[in-house]
Amino acid sequence: MVSEETTRTTTPTTEHQPPAATAAPGNAGAVGEPRTAAPRAWTLRLVTVGIVLAALNLRPAITSLGALLEEVRDGLGMSGSVAGLLTSVPPLCFAVFGVMAPRLARRFGPSAVVCAGMAAIAAGLLIRPYAGSTAGFLVASALALMGIAVSNVLMPVIVKRWFPDRVGSMTGLYSMALALGTSIAAAITVPLTDALGGSWQSGLAVWAVLAVAAVLPWLPLVRERGTAPGAQEPAQEAARGASAGESAVRGEQTPVLRMTRSRTAWALAVFFGLQATAAYITMGWMAQIYRDAGVSAGTAGLLLAVIMVMGVPLAFVIPRVATRLPHQGPIVLVLGVCGLAGYAGLYFAPAGGAWAWALLLGVSNCAFPLALTMVGMRARTGTGVAQLSAFAQSTGYLISIPGPLLVGVLYQSSGGWGVPIALMSALMIPQMVVGFLAGRDRTVEDEAAG
Repeated sequence: MVSEETTRTTTPTTEHQPPAATAAPGNAGAVGEPRTAAPRAWTLRLVTVGIVLAALNLRPAITSLGALLEEVRDGLGMSGSVAGLLTSVPPLCFAVFGVMAPRLARRFGPSAVVCAGMAAIAAGLLIRPYAGSTAGFLVASALALMGIAVSNVLMPVIVKRWFPDRVGSMTGLYSMALALGTSIAAAITVPLTDALGGSWQSGLAVWAVLAVAAVLPWLPLVRERGTAPGAQEPAQEAARGASAGESAVRGEQTPVLRMTRSRTAWALAVFFGLQATAAYITMGWMAQIYRDAGVSAGTAGLLLAVIMVMGVPLAFVIPRVATRLPHQGPIVLVLGVCGLAGYAGLYFAPAGGAWAWALLLGVSNCAFPLALTMVGMRARTGTGVAQLSAFAQSTGYLISIPGPLLVGVLYQSSGGWGVPIALMSALMIPQMVVGFLAGRDRTVEDEAAG
């Protein structure tokens, strides 16, 4: 999700400079030192393993539930509206708990917080299938999602902390692992459930094993406090984009911007929110749409996995193309047209062209890395990117909360998927409009200063 070429343009003497608070006087001239001395090779390998395992755990809690949503609803007696509420919990938790991560990292260190986040994911995934009630299931899900939220925010900070000269490649590795975890959980949850005796509780709880494995490499790193990410964490997602990593590392200063005055900031925030709405509707409901069309549970999970796995190659391609264009609006339109075509296919022939619709929706779902890239391109300075990223993401996640819930309500009230699919198609139109506006070649400093 990051344009590696842009991170390479950062001046080496700036990017490799160790933080002043942790650099030893005797090593003042050394480069590549996040602490008092260059980290040992085994430490970097351990951090790499920790990053990959953590990234693999950032979406299975969501997509594994999507694959078994029908069984969970039947087992707990959930209505469609309550199931819709359940699919709205992830963006709510990301909006609420994500803002806590920088403060926790300053107090305990980012490695300790990620370690605790992985433990929270493991506990939530293990508890929720056996909670015995809808309320307990929701609370345990929120615990797992809290761990995901704080880890999601801090992982790019850790990448910058330990790999300042390889931000692009490590962020690409992290992004690929995240997409793989998302798609693998969607693809194999149903077969795993069948192999474990057909119990949906076992099919959901088994993902706690992966989260427990992700705790282990972080345990030796708990005392590695490093630098406080307070000044960088709002830009962490934007750093996956293009120029954000370069400017943030340079540490440029800019006055506090009033983002609410910027039309570009608002356009980007709404675009981020609408693409997130589509993504969480897809993760929460798409497998059920296919199943209700007569597709088997296992195949429905594979179709959801196809949608998710499209993000692996395209997350590298789209940012590179976007950074070479003065206006990213055409890419927004192409992705939107793919989404509209996929929804039209779901409406008229959901089972007949299931694989084609999955591919089209997978392409459309890649509006996420494009949004992150545009965050990095719509501000001139590192702190401008940070403020824009914080505004766009916090506002965007809040916008995305009602979407999955509304789909559940419409599904229950209409008795089918025609009206919900029409809603998804309708939301794609304003997404294309605001995305086109956000893609114009201008910066928020010109609109929000003062």
